[in-house]
Amino acid sequence: MTEQSSAASISAARAFVDRPTPVTAASVRQRPSGMRHGRYLPFGVVDLPDRTWPDKVITKAPRWLSTDLRDGNQALIDPMSPARKRKMFDLLVAMGYKEIEVGFPSSGATDHAFVRSLIEEGAIPEDVTISVLTQAREELIEKTVESLVGAPRATVHLYNATAPLFRRVVFRNDRAATKAIATDGTRLVMEYAEKLLGEDTVFGYQYSPEIFVDTELDFALEVCEAVMDVWQPGEGREIILNLPATIERATPNVQADQFEWMSRHLSRREFVCLSVHPHNDRGTAVASAELAYMAGADRIEGCLFGQGERTGNVDLVTLGMNLFSQGIDPQIDFSDIDEVRRTAEYCNQMEVHPRHPYAGDLVYTSFSGSHQDAIKKGFDALEADAAAAGVPVEEHTWGVPYLPIDPKDVGRTYEAVIRVNSQSGKGGVAYVLKNDHKLDLPRRMQIEFSRIIQAKTDAEGGEITPDEIWRVFEDEYLPTTGNPWGRISLTGSRSLTTEDGRDALTAHAVVDGATVSLAGTGNGPVSAFADALAGIGVDVRVLDYAEHALSEGGDAQAAAYVECAVDGRVLWGVGIDGNTVLASLKAMISAVNRAQRG
Repeated sequence: MTEQSSAASISAARAFVDRPTPVTAASVRQRPSGMRHGRYLPFGVVDLPDRTWPDKVITKAPRWLSTDLRDGNQALIDPMSPARKRKMFDLLVAMGYKEIEVGFPSSGATDHAFVRSLIEEGAIPEDVTISVLTQAREELIEKTVESLVGAPRATVHLYNATAPLFRRVVFRNDRAATKAIATDGTRLVMEYAEKLLGEDTVFGYQYSPEIFVDTELDFALEVCEAVMDVWQPGEGREIILNLPATIERATPNVQADQFEWMSRHLSRREFVCLSVHPHNDRGTAVASAELAYMAGADRIEGCLFGQGERTGNVDLVTLGMNLFSQGIDPQIDFSDIDEVRRTAEYCNQMEVHPRHPYAGDLVYTSFSGSHQDAIKKGFDALEADAAAAGVPVEEHTWGVPYLPIDPKDVGRTYEAVIRVNSQSGKGGVAYVLKNDHKLDLPRRMQIEFSRIIQAKTDAEGGEITPDEIWRVFEDEYLPTTGNPWGRISLTGSRSLTTEDGRDALTAHAVVDGATVSLAGTGNGPVSAFADALAGIGVDVRVLDYAEHALSEGGDAQAAAYVECAVDGRVLWGVGIDGNTVLASLKAMISAVNRAQRG
């Protein structure tokens, strides 16, 4: 660089620095929205300065309860028919759920009949506990317990609202009356269980102070303690205390504080199963469930794919797969996640979003070129690492950019991982060719072919399928019987080593429809063939070369990739043949034909 140009560069740099900074924190000011935000009160905090949950690490799966057939079903526009309910129940059992809330039998004949059908048809495995919900009214409790006669394992789940807004507006009860509803209901459940259920039924009890998150912690504790005084939990006599976020109103850390506070203050804690039941009104139900579990919860209640009232219950699929992605067995089988999704969609008559974590149609799909390139490189590195370790890829530690888990582990194939549209780059196109056709394109050829695909998707719009990519590739590089093109085709070749160590090559070809023999010499077959082509007026110079086997065995095919300068144009050619020399020569002809094709 000259002194003059250096001074000019310094001057330009100073001028740029002296300009006002285009964006600063002070210059970015959000305008007031005009919305009536002042009508809403912030959620309070829990006085828990010595909280311990932030330092906890999840190392094992919680107990799970699916409430798809109760909470999920009651939120459907078109509630499940008996057939759809049974299909959902069978799915949950097959996946491994051991606690399943199957209905609200006192709500009507349909739910009552379904519970009876499960029992009378012997559909409940011995190690599965069904649960049924009831309000705290005697006639409803009696009908609820009666529905369980003959069940091998059953839990009655009783609830009443305890939050101050509900006490004041809905029920007009004070604290004492609210607590009495809970204790009287508990006593009635015990009386009817004693009267109606035989010794063959393993019977359990669950109590929920509904809208727990909005209930004063001291009162929630008081009600739960009063209920336990009636039930008398002890060795071999568990009580389930469910603390529901009936309406999600706080950030997940606040719910974690609530759970840690309750877990610390409950008496007889070793005989309590503390259950968390988040809804998703704030969109943070998964985080709330995970933090509550870290803070002392023993069980998580939710629905597949987050089905439920309003914005839904917490999503059991995401929770379970989050554990799986951290190397923790969720103890639920998601290995055929598409079948789980299809069954849930049939039963609920609602579609799962294509961007749903782990299960959506598009969650293992990348359209972005930079993502595709990183994924392709990740797969290549994983294969190399597994080979170096001497283990199958399926057993090697997973590590591929943009993919938190191996799609194969949930029954997906790699075909859906990379899809190509106008935003895609060389990585996606190269991945499709390698995955579907075993062609491992050199990097510069990836760039060349991706531009061809880019031009097609820009012109036509939308997505291009792997089959369409292959048809474009064949048309560009590999003439076929159905689509012959190019002025030169090779039918065979023979080479000899001359006395001076050079290669003398004779090639049999069809040029412009006429059969000819081409002869040339060089320091190898490729160089000799370039010399032979010069004899018919083709100026070709090889710039780069790569080859690899497409398969193993006696009939293995080889793929050759040759970058050529043809009459001043730089182009790649591809050749495939059982003979590696012929594959190389065909690749040269591919480049020559492309150059002369226009």
